[in-house]
Amino acid sequence: MKVIAFAGSTSSQSINKRLVTYASSLFVPAEIQVIDLNDFEVSIYSSDKETESGVPNKILELAELLDTANLIVLSLAEHNGSYSAAFKNTYDWLSRVPDRKVFGKTPIFLLATSPGGRGGASVIEAAQGRMPRDGSEILDTFSLPAFYENFGKDVMSDEMDSPTYGIELREKVTKIKQKHFESFYPDTSGTCGIDISKDDAGDAVEY
Repeated sequence: MKVIAFAGSTSSQSINKRLVTYASSLFVPAEIQVIDLNDFEVSIYSSDKETESGVPNKILELAELLDTANLIVLSLAEHNGSYSAAFKNTYDWLSRVPDRKVFGKTPIFLLATSPGGRGGASVIEAAQGRMPRDGSEILDTFSLPAFYENFGKDVMSDEMDSPTYGIELREKVTKIKQKHFESFYPDTSGTCGIDISKDDAGDAVEY
């Protein structure tokens, strides 16, 4: 199983990239690939540019890369109540790739965070309204408000500080694993966290 994760932002200090990197790590042992929209930057979409030059090669490369994933984990930055300009431009170009849905057939776990108390609620709402109309299946959403209070108070840390939101995120990840990728993530809940195999002393081993 392969997970591709990215933030809808090109900021070098993106808090959404920090969140999406952490959230995607919860899908281990899947192969995790965190990509950066800066690596796929292209000129602003216009019908004239499309007529003159077609869809840029970087967008075609991105489309092919997304199609290699079983799951996309996407964390959207909210700029003035909607997508960042960088993400919107990428989305617009992807929508012009012939004979495909914007994100292909790959399902999405949709996230957002912000420094304020709404946690990117407006951009999540916008995406929920738009993306399914463009062929995307959103498996679940997660919103993290007050990023600097709830995640990584230490700037060198990329761990969730809030137990409440940490539990919520892990529960959503577990639900996605069990409901949509059961063959890759077998249910081990019946063992109650104990590996029934024996260690050298003959005791059950905690994992």
